[in-house]
Amino acid sequence: MKPVALPAVSAVLLLVGTATQAQEGPLAYAPSLYLGADAMFWELNRDGPAKDADSAGLRLRGGLAFNEYFALEGHLGTGGSDEGVELDDLVGLYAKGSVPLGSQFRLYGLAGVTQVELDVDEENDVSYGGGAELDVTPNLAARADYMRYLDEENYNFDAASVGLSYHF
Repeated sequence: MKPVALPAVSAVLLLVGTATQAQEGPLAYAPSLYLGADAMFWELNRDGPAKDADSAGLRLRGGLAFNEYFALEGHLGTGGSDEGVELDDLVGLYAKGSVPLGSQFRLYGLAGVTQVELDVDEENDVSYGGGAELDVTPNLAARADYMRYLDEENYNFDAASVGLSYHF
């Protein structure tokens, strides 16, 4: 083969490979649902002379992952009482941004709105938090996070949670 023909053949093979890949399109990510359950360790931090309260409850999560970087997630929580404060329910909706750090481990951040009903008060507020998720099997992941659900003038309501998620 002549020296001029080698670059020409290489260029043609490169173009054919690129055209074939373009016809296949980019890697497709089908949106997927996930459900999870967590032990939720909540804390009500009050300003002033009132005592803080902390207890454990249950949190259920569900979400729709649009791709490996973005999902919408909902939380339902309840349970636990301390210092005369009981968590009746917690309902929230969040945008979830994820950063994969390998094929099985992700860090993520959550931001959205939450309604928290305690037996002493009921409030809605902007909420935010972050956590980590580790795939145990292709469909099961262990997860831990910390959320600031309420940041009110006289108190804040936070929770640390650990649990499992099942990805459909």
